[in-house]
Amino acid sequence: MDPQTTLFQQHRQRLFGLAYRMLGTPSDAEDVLHDAWLRWHAQDIDALDDPEAWLVTVTTRIALDRLRRAKTERAHYPGPWLPEPLQVEADQPEGQLERAESLTLSFLLLLERLTAEERAAFLLREVFDYNHAETAAMLDITEGACRQRVHRARQRLRENRPRQSLPDASRQHRLLERFAEALRQPDMDTLRALFAEDAVHISDGGGLATATLHPLHGAERLARLYLQLAMHQQKYGVRHEIHELNGTPALLSWQGNDLIAASWIDEDDTGISAIHALRNPEKLARLAVVTKSTGSASLH
Repeated sequence: MDPQTTLFQQHRQRLFGLAYRMLGTPSDAEDVLHDAWLRWHAQDIDALDDPEAWLVTVTTRIALDRLRRAKTERAHYPGPWLPEPLQVEADQPEGQLERAESLTLSFLLLLERLTAEERAAFLLREVFDYNHAETAAMLDITEGACRQRVHRARQRLRENRPRQSLPDASRQHRLLERFAEALRQPDMDTLRALFAEDAVHISDGGGLATATLHPLHGAERLARLYLQLAMHQQKYGVRHEIHELNGTPALLSWQGNDLIAASWIDEDDTGISAIHALRNPEKLARLAVVTKSTGSASLH
């Protein structure tokens, strides 16, 4: 590779991680990197004092423009919008970073509570460790405005963060195993015992698959929903697998060779506090291809 391409590739993982956290969709993040590469390719890199800062700045601003448009589109999305999982290979150079809390699906969903500008400032400062002056320069704002955005973002995230702020992967895995078993042998009492009293269910069908159009609340209501769903799935031989998505366990539901749902949970000391069910077939398509080529624990 020529030196310009080599330099871009050296920073590619970091740039993709930023764009994905900004947008919540791998394909959108790839589009951002493509646009950034075109601008990089047209740039005289010998004239740059700090090539990394230039790349991060351009990537952030492209992602910001896309996120502003996406927020308008998501306001008209049919039902709740959920981020699209990213399948991370274990041997990727930034495997440790990719398993950080800032990449979990629940945290990406939490970032949706921020404005596009707050999200960019928060990610640059708190996740990618640029100081306020560097972040302000990348966003073309004053350092005072940058500090204000980061402060507001921290406050909003603190207010909306689940009670169990740090995910416990081993506990989530055990709860998902019990949940999958309860779906295989449907029983109202067993299902209800899995949920916290004020548990919430959020489902994203994108208008293309059956899904609840509004969040559902309460252990009783969620148990009845999943009892009906489990009895329906039994007729069609749906099987469930536990697989790691974005660093935390998730339950994949298959009907034949078709991935029909990817579900992940938040939990606290009383059980499942939130369950997110991704059923949009467009979002599941990429995940299905990658998942078929990797191992997972099957629970029939």
